Amino acid sequence: MTEAIRIIGIDPGLRRTGWGVVETLGNSLRFVASGTVRSDDKADLASRLCQLHDGLSAVVHAHMPHEAAVEATFVNKDATATLKLGQARGVAMLVPALAGLAVAEYAPNAVKKAVIGVGHGEKRQIHMMVRVLMPKATFDGDDAADALAIAVCHAHHRQSATGRLAAAACA
Repeated sequence: MTEAIRIIGIDPGLRRTGWGVVETLGNSLRFVASGTVRSDDKADLASRLCQLHDGLSAVVHAHMPHEAAVEATFVNKDATATLKLGQARGVAMLVPALAGLAVAEYAPNAVKKAVIGVGHGEKRQIHMMVRVLMPKATFDGDDAADALAIAVCHAHHRQSATGRLAAAACA
């Protein structure tokens, strides 16, 4: 591998969608950028989804990633909240796919295991390990830190069979 691969990690949410961009070359990781796209919680659902789409589209255009990774949705007791999260996640997967990127999906426990070594951990542990792995990393909140963790997870697993299948599905 002679060229760095730029990866965008996306932590979907209707209120806040975190994003983080890293570069990987061999075993090295380099922080590029991170942030949070926010939607107006007073707007209707369609408008909020458009805000997420437009914000993520601007990020993808500005940072030109080669691959994308999105956290898989978990199901909770509130069906309405789960459905809204699923719609935000659809936008989070659609934006990179429209840009021609392969989009991989990772369960929250897989992300935690890749970053902190165990499948169950606290957000502060994830934040700490993201900073250990990439000392120059900055993030404006939990969602951006989680998105960086998703990108790190993909960097570790992108050559696995799952990563190859995700890439082949989008080719």
